[in-house]
Amino acid sequence: MNESDERYSTAEDAIFDAFFALLKEKEFDKITVSDIVKKAGVVRSTFYNHYENVPALVEAAEDRSINDIFRMMESFQPKDDRAICSSYFLAICNYAKSNPFVANLIRSPRGDAFFEKAITMFHEYVTELTSVSADRKATGETFSYMIAGMIGTVLGILHKWISDGFTEPAEKISDVLAQIFIAGFLPYL
Repeated sequence: MNESDERYSTAEDAIFDAFFALLKEKEFDKITVSDIVKKAGVVRSTFYNHYENVPALVEAAEDRSINDIFRMMESFQPKDDRAICSSYFLAICNYAKSNPFVANLIRSPRGDAFFEKAITMFHEYVTELTSVSADRKATGETFSYMIAGMIGTVLGILHKWISDGFTEPAEKISDVLAQIFIAGFLPYL
């Protein structure tokens, strides 16, 4: 990585960090470019070198969040092992709890658009990943619905947990998700 690339990446990280910090103070539709550049310690032109406007930054934050979750998904090797499943879902819960963007997004009206985008991307990813499994018990369209159901279940539980202000420990939520996965989805893989 050359010096110019490193500066670009550092500025982008500063913009994201500032945006995420501001989300702890106000809703994302109330955050301005001025707020972000002040918090990030960058000039306005640096912001515009990276993003056209705040909605473009929101879109990039959505994509980054989905990609973070994809990386977690890639490390998940589902087995009939509650500890492995709970550990995986605990990572998802901790990510949602520590990422104010995801938490605000899931709680907000804009969450519907994020859900649609995430479900579509996750569905394509999981379908591709599992299409090579010839010994899968559910086939074709049935399996496709099951994937959509599991993704919707995870997002729905996270939505309730976030909306309730994270009152339950992440370990309890991850255990609920693991139980649902093992009993309701894993038998059809």
